[in-house]
Amino acid sequence: MFIMPSELELTEEHPVYIQVIKFLRELEVQRQLSHHTVNNYRRQLLACAEILGNRDWALLTAQHVKRVVHVSSQSSLSPRSINLRLTVLRNFCKYLVREQILAHNPATQIQSVKENKPLPKQLNVDEMAALLNFDENSFLGLRDKAIFELLYGCGLRLSELTNLNVNDILDSGDVTVMGKGSKQRQIPLGRKTKTALAKYKMARQTLADVKDPEALFLSIQKRRISNRQVANRLSKWAQEQTLYQKISPHTLRHSFATHVLESSNDLRGVQELLGHANLSTTQVYTHLNFQHLADVYDKAHPRAKKK
Repeated sequence: MFIMPSELELTEEHPVYIQVIKFLRELEVQRQLSHHTVNNYRRQLLACAEILGNRDWALLTAQHVKRVVHVSSQSSLSPRSINLRLTVLRNFCKYLVREQILAHNPATQIQSVKENKPLPKQLNVDEMAALLNFDENSFLGLRDKAIFELLYGCGLRLSELTNLNVNDILDSGDVTVMGKGSKQRQIPLGRKTKTALAKYKMARQTLADVKDPEALFLSIQKRRISNRQVANRLSKWAQEQTLYQKISPHTLRHSFATHVLESSNDLRGVQELLGHANLSTTQVYTHLNFQHLADVYDKAHPRAKKK
């Protein structure tokens, strides 16, 4: 049950409350979006309702949507966050049209805010090798090694990794991953990833009184490891391996995508491996690939060398 903030003074009879709750339930039950995504939708819609003074959604116009964008722009929100809010409002209005509460979607007429999209950060091959070259004798070391090899070797999202169960590692040498929108995909495991997983699973079998026996990766408390714990362990190893930059689990996913694309030039294949619904999401890595080629040209071509 989603609870609205008391400061908005909404009751179950209020049209704002009723429609938002129904929409969020549809996202969670029918579309099976993650709890994190549904809560993001909830926060954005409540912010829109607050800006509009809890106006009845049936009276929503393009001018009201423009006001949401304008007020959001005057706050400390980044262009990306404003566009996220606008996207959520568009999707909600689409739902209201389907429910015959609105005659048409007023948010489709409003353009997104222009934003500078920074290229995702990634490690080069040598930096990845340095990160993964650490002592793996302890349980934590074996676990961390297997985690990092999976993140980089398969390009997993952090939540996909922490949600893995023991049975998701298949005898065929693949891993079954549940991605966004409950979309399942199967990814082949590389040689080094298989080796790291085998060593970790042997160490895992020696644990007694495991609190979450289905979970593949366990914390020191023998429970399913959390996203924060993975991020903290990666930061620790990055420091110990003298990688003088901030590294997140998503950095390993970006590195996977970049290195596979550089080697194969198969954008569709990378899209499938990453679990992207739209090819446009994957196309950012073509910019990374071009940037890499440009660097090679600048260093190698005689006409590019600076005097």
